[in-house]
Amino acid sequence: MKWIVGLGNPGSQYSKTRHNVGFMALDELAGRHGIAFNQSKCKSVIGEGVIDGVKTVLIKPMTFMNLSGEAVRAYMDYYKVNLEDMIVVYDDLDTEIGKVRLRYQGSPGGHNGIKSIIQHTGTQSFNRVRLGISRPEPGFAVVDYVLSSFPKKEGDKLKSMLADTCDALEFSLRHTFEQTMAKFNG
Repeated sequence: MKWIVGLGNPGSQYSKTRHNVGFMALDELAGRHGIAFNQSKCKSVIGEGVIDGVKTVLIKPMTFMNLSGEAVRAYMDYYKVNLEDMIVVYDDLDTEIGKVRLRYQGSPGGHNGIKSIIQHTGTQSFNRVRLGISRPEPGFAVVDYVLSSFPKKEGDKLKSMLADTCDALEFSLRHTFEQTMAKFNG
């Protein structure tokens, strides 16, 4: 079984914001495979299904971004799942809008959701898919930027980035993460 955690903030006011691109990617993947987010447990909304013959669980923490690790830990403890089978999908300021970057370890890079997961799992070694949102223009506060919506002019890049993310996630279910990185980090 594989479990994919998309990071974001709960609530409709955040649904289209840059910080919620992890949720958007999971929604897209769920749509491709007819998976419904119909369970509420472990501080998350959860959808389960089979993707390319692999049992897959999609998890959207409902803890707010900076407490994402609480939901990850709750899921790990309840289901006794392996961290090696987890992939975290989230927004990245240091990656250009539209680009997807895969990593299997590293520091949080200022991302509070990743910082929380590291704190609650005790390791920096877990698979990650970073979705580029670019940095704001000088003078634009980062917190305001990540909680703002994508402008229309970035719509095509956002759409293709979400599609590329789903392609990478699907590939990762039947291949090693190293193989997935080699194929999708280009």
